[in-house]
Amino acid sequence: MRIFSTRLRTSVALLASAAGIATLGSVVAPAVASAATPASSVQAIAAQIVPANQLASFSQIVSHESSWNVTATNSSSGAYGLVQALPGSKMASAGADWKTNPATQIKWGLDYMNTRYGSPNAAWAFWQVHHWY
Repeated sequence: MRIFSTRLRTSVALLASAAGIATLGSVVAPAVASAATPASSVQAIAAQIVPANQLASFSQIVSHESSWNVTATNSSSGAYGLVQALPGSKMASAGADWKTNPATQIKWGLDYMNTRYGSPNAAWAFWQVHHWY
């Protein structure tokens, strides 16, 4: 029974990690992200926030803008974060932890795309024509 229990705990930890969740013993808690959070974990966080029918477009924009790097900074413009907000401090409207929290940046970016373009799908259509959004 001990081997089964260990394997089960390991399997739960692996699945939780892939979904952007940290396991603390037998308790499952949301993962705390940092600037060094792997892109796959940040993408899992986005999948929890962005509507499924908009996720592919949102992902394309973030991939092109920052390669899923939470602290990406454009050296010429100063645009910052996953969605390259300019100035980056605009993301503070979504949370004080905007500099390092991918969830905060994703929420702000989703709101920006919805407000400015109507949806991430429409923002991606614009990006494809102009190579910016």
